[in-house]
Amino acid sequence: MRNLKRAAMAAAVLLLTASAASAQTTIRWLHLEVNPNQVKIWEDVARDFEAKNPGVRVETQFLENEAYKAKLPSMLQSKDRPQIIYSWAGGVLKSQIEAGVLEDIAAPLGDTKDNLSPAAVNAFTLDGKIYGIPFAQSQVGFFYNKELMAKAGVDGAAIKTWDDLLDAVKKLKTAGITPLMVGGADKWPIHFYWTYLAVRTGGKQAFEAALRGENGGFAGETFVKSGQLFKQLVDLQPFQNGFLGFKNPQALGAFGDGKAAMTLAISTAYAQQRSLSADKKGISDENLGWFDFPIVAGGKGDPSDTLGGINGWLVTKDAPKETVAFVKSFVSLEVQKRLAAGGFLVPVYKGADEGLASPLIRNVAQNLAKSKYHQNFYDQSLGPSVGRVVNDVTAEIAGGSMTPEAAAKAIQEAYKQGN
Repeated sequence: MRNLKRAAMAAAVLLLTASAASAQTTIRWLHLEVNPNQVKIWEDVARDFEAKNPGVRVETQFLENEAYKAKLPSMLQSKDRPQIIYSWAGGVLKSQIEAGVLEDIAAPLGDTKDNLSPAAVNAFTLDGKIYGIPFAQSQVGFFYNKELMAKAGVDGAAIKTWDDLLDAVKKLKTAGITPLMVGGADKWPIHFYWTYLAVRTGGKQAFEAALRGENGGFAGETFVKSGQLFKQLVDLQPFQNGFLGFKNPQALGAFGDGKAAMTLAISTAYAQQRSLSADKKGISDENLGWFDFPIVAGGKGDPSDTLGGINGWLVTKDAPKETVAFVKSFVSLEVQKRLAAGGFLVPVYKGADEGLASPLIRNVAQNLAKSKYHQNFYDQSLGPSVGRVVNDVTAEIAGGSMTPEAAAKAIQEAYKQGN
């Protein structure tokens, strides 16, 4: 009898254990952030949410940028797909919506959206439905090493025009200093040059006309001209030796190590160049400068126009209801202020920019606030198929294996095929 009671009690314990296990809700969160200092804050937010929501577990998973882009489509078709995924919005987001793998979170998001930048929320909205929550804005611009620039007699703050930049590159080369660091193996860091030149040359109207197929589309004058201007820079051989073999994290780390005078990068590189440098200190605030992408002669774009991203978290189909609650906590005022204070991002939560400690990042925030036209990265805005071609052909211009005219034509052909 005693043995039977023990067996019954053991069975009851097993049943309770099984029930507890089945009650566990797991939220899988897929990201591509390489800065461990920023990820540490993210992990803190996850653990805090778990503590406030017993029975909920948040698992983080990392994929390198290019691996993320390559593997995500098949992952989203899996039953074990992550519930939270990283997004740059744009055409890639649209294709994911059309594939039916994302959840409309407008209802559970509720009034939270009113506390966020309207432009940022709109980037994740389609046909009145909201598929993601923005958490950061960014601008592409030139970071520079003041000490190296001074050795070549170059004042980074005085670089205002494309010709100014070309002159600076020549002076740096003469001084034996590598002018520009770039992660050419990833290709998308190279497309910043061509895309920003298109923004400066043709402005918003040229991009929108190309989308409508007017003026030759992406094979038209604006986009050929941007390639020709980029080739002026390429012909000066401004990049580090073997630049097409450098991944972006490697390039940012090398810039932080003082191996080049400048790098054209997303504003998040402010913190990344430190964490990815050999000494984990990188270039100090006193020695790190920034200038906006130069204007071009005869350009129709407004000098305040910006290129960059609006980054957010998407919630995938059939995610547990706790998923949206977690992401809402992630973009709370407190968390946004904390990330802003570390210089990790330009926040989207209203009032969180008060936490920006870096004058350089405050300047980026001001640029974004006054920009009338903020162009999302072309490789995201134009969708995965066309975006891939943009990255490929701009890398080929940089490597000297494709003409600006052929590159523009290839982009237009890819765009026609997809529309």
